[in-house]
Amino acid sequence: MTDTLETKAQTPADLPSPAERDAQSGAERRHGRAARRAAAKSARRTDQSPAPSRARRIDIEIEPGDPLLVYLQSASGPVEIGALPDYSPAVAKMIAQEVQLVVPLVTSGELVGILALGQRLSERTYSRNDRRLLDSLARYAAPALRLGQLMRVQERQARERERIEQELHVAQLIQQQFLPAELPELGGWNVAAFYRPARTVGGDFYDLIELPDGRIMVVAGDVTDKGVPAALVMASTHALLRSTAAMVTSPGEVLRRVNELLIPQIPTHMFVTCLVLVLDLETGRTHFANAGHNLPYVRRGDEVVQLHARGMPLGLMSGSVYEEHETVIGPGEIVLLYSDGITEQHRADGEMFGFGRTAALVSGAETGQQLVDDAVQSLNTFSFGVEQEDDITLVTLQRGRRGGAAETVSFSVASEAGNERGAMDRVASIASTALAGARLDALKTAVSETVMNAIEHGNRGDAALNVLIAVRRTSEYVTVEVADYGRGLRQDAETPDLDLKLAGLQRPRGWGLFLVRELVDRVEEFRDGDRHVVRLVMRVDGTDAAGTAPAERRES
Repeated sequence: MTDTLETKAQTPADLPSPAERDAQSGAERRHGRAARRAAAKSARRTDQSPAPSRARRIDIEIEPGDPLLVYLQSASGPVEIGALPDYSPAVAKMIAQEVQLVVPLVTSGELVGILALGQRLSERTYSRNDRRLLDSLARYAAPALRLGQLMRVQERQARERERIEQELHVAQLIQQQFLPAELPELGGWNVAAFYRPARTVGGDFYDLIELPDGRIMVVAGDVTDKGVPAALVMASTHALLRSTAAMVTSPGEVLRRVNELLIPQIPTHMFVTCLVLVLDLETGRTHFANAGHNLPYVRRGDEVVQLHARGMPLGLMSGSVYEEHETVIGPGEIVLLYSDGITEQHRADGEMFGFGRTAALVSGAETGQQLVDDAVQSLNTFSFGVEQEDDITLVTLQRGRRGGAAETVSFSVASEAGNERGAMDRVASIASTALAGARLDALKTAVSETVMNAIEHGNRGDAALNVLIAVRRTSEYVTVEVADYGRGLRQDAETPDLDLKLAGLQRPRGWGLFLVRELVDRVEEFRDGDRHVVRLVMRVDGTDAAGTAPAERRES
């Protein structure tokens, strides 16, 4: 069978004219272009449609001790999965997830990450160019990755430090509750104290406990170690001392009972040194016992002695017995209780502050407060530039010369010009029973100048800020403290000179402070929290300040 193709002969009449042929050709060309545009548009739509992806995430956790980490630490570039140690648990996981190539991320000799790659989407193997590209990528990525890791670590550490600081601040507030909020008024006795921990919280403590028979128990202690552990033991010891003092008043028996109660509670590597004195305020008769604490100093006239008593530190040995001794603190004598934070503080060359310097401070002190202030200033100067090594505690007791209860009156005035006169008159009315004549007039002038300085210079004349004034009268001294919220007494570079002033060659500034220092027996300057305090001290039995050379001044 054959196929037959039939054709039809065309006549000239059937053929198109030249014009028709041109029109037909143009239509065909336009149709062809439209078809091509439609095809291209269709192709673009096809290209833009999401294609099914075979990419997936490789998630492998590598243990810190896996041998793969050691191997990759020294690898020189990308490594095929077959070249990795097959005894590595991580390699087995990689094979299970079809990993083909591993790129170590190393910076400064430290492996900081791993880039694990599966099969290429093209199903072709990784070429030499691919490996070079991945190696270059790793060299740039590793430092950036390490920087990010360090930043995350620092952020975590910063949050942790902030949490710890907040907790320590709370611990500090709690510990402060165990120390006397203010020193009690002891009839005829002056008490001063200073406490500064080496860290936010510490292990030193002191307390004054009123006993049922009217005597006063004075306690000073030091827990070994520093920081939070010492603070916890300190809190426990303090509570035991207070509860025991409510039942017995013998210093030796108090220490014996506290020792037995503390032994089951205290960690094996810690112990507590403690000194207990029981004072009869009327007679000065004092009983004391010592559990390994620094021996207290007593200044008696020109002599400085120590109160000796033997006993083991608390918390070390069950059945310990504590010697109890008796002494009499005479009128005017000063007792110093202190921790080893002062005697064992080193300076830059390694020398310790020592007992000799401490005894010298006791010998040179006129009052207990002066002894505390001088000790702190001397220690700061001695150890300048050296970190505080241990907690520091100082407590002084000074018996008045004539007995009688101390009296303290506190009041405040607004920072307005002219209020210094009212403050002066009120201080004079309080001090008039102890001072008279020229010495009272000298104190009035000194108070007026100091309060004026506090108003104008300290509080900058801000009426919203008060000047706080406290007047304390004892058998030996009248003390006036003027507190403001400034930076200190107004100082001038030049020393006031009367001849220069009369000649008009010197400004009037600086004369107020000059007069204050000349009028009173002692001027002390210090900070108490956010307040600046100037303390004016006048001896009750002193000679006329205007008619004698002023006593040695001390500024802290």
